[in-house]
Amino acid sequence: MKAAIMGYGTIGSGVVEVLETNRDMIAKRAGEAIEVKSVLDLREFEGDPIHDKIVHDYQVIAEDKEIQIVVETMGGVEPAFTFVKAMLEAGKHVVTSNKALVADKGAELIALAKQHNVNFLFEASVGGGIPIIRNLSHCLTADVVEEITGILNGTTNYMMTKMTLEGSEFDDVLKDAQEKGYAEKDPTADVEGHDACRKIAILTSLVCGQQVDFEDIHTEGITKISATDIKYAGAMGRAIKLLATSRKSGDTYSAMVAPCLLAPEHPLYSVNDVFNAVFVHGNVLGDAMFYGSGAGKLPTASAVVADMVECAQHSSEHIPLEWKANKLTLADYRETDNRFFVRTTAEETAIKEIFGEVTFVRAEGVTGEMGFLTEAMTEGAYEEKVARLGAVIQMIRVK
Repeated sequence: MKAAIMGYGTIGSGVVEVLETNRDMIAKRAGEAIEVKSVLDLREFEGDPIHDKIVHDYQVIAEDKEIQIVVETMGGVEPAFTFVKAMLEAGKHVVTSNKALVADKGAELIALAKQHNVNFLFEASVGGGIPIIRNLSHCLTADVVEEITGILNGTTNYMMTKMTLEGSEFDDVLKDAQEKGYAEKDPTADVEGHDACRKIAILTSLVCGQQVDFEDIHTEGITKISATDIKYAGAMGRAIKLLATSRKSGDTYSAMVAPCLLAPEHPLYSVNDVFNAVFVHGNVLGDAMFYGSGAGKLPTASAVVADMVECAQHSSEHIPLEWKANKLTLADYRETDNRFFVRTTAEETAIKEIFGEVTFVRAEGVTGEMGFLTEAMTEGAYEEKVARLGAVIQMIRVK
């Protein structure tokens, strides 16, 4: 079976490597060998084994009757959307690792694939090598998924782990992550939570079967987390993690991305370094955890190739996937309950007067301020109380 790859960067080259490394096993499971015929890229790659397969016009792939599977690893919404749409309309299966494309155009591309009796698969768009999408869409269909909470960004998890272990400041850890290749030169998508936001939007869309717009999800990153916050976390025996959460709320879902303080008994507490994990709670299943490499060349390429194998196994049929274009209106995050850790320069009497019962927290070496833990209350109630208190240095939610 002939395939093409659009974008010969880290993941695209990883796909070629996985196909070559596990060639015989993949052929056995797919029912026939999968061979890359064309690679779309602006560059030439002199000396690379795929050099003679490079093409510079996506229409060459769209018009090639031999090519049945196309892999998109370009990133971004455009021109990826235009190219992928053309491939589906040409009757080719498409596999992607592009979370921006899936979050923005997933419902439209699934509908287009159905119309042309082909498949649009995107396991690698969330959680790298962790098989979370296939499990949600095919294995947990007997359950109402009531909660998904995940550490969905390896860069920020690495940074929070390093800050915790070394007591470092954010800027120093970011520089280290960039030097190691974990963070991009422009790290905004990771550290501001946008990447995790798109991923939880995709997962929520799959479990509710409707379009969840990532722009509607309240999102906070880790840029304001400091070494002082880490000291307080240590004093409480907790760890700070960037969580992406989606919970069933009546007939809809509430969703949020934000740093949270986790106790040791929380299932995501011990997920460290560049690893990702997704906690799922179903009304029948109960709790389940999916853990593994959330990024990286070969783990992500492994998920891409798994989708290619599934396309080969269903080469003449569309695999049903419930994700309609009609938009889901999310619940207002201000109506959700949380506990809050607050750092402030306010007086104890003012804190008690406004927040009632609280637990005060002291951290070694921290002076001129104090921390306290609230009881559970809605986000809206917290915002009202903290506006009255003033003098707030930091707030982190507590799980």
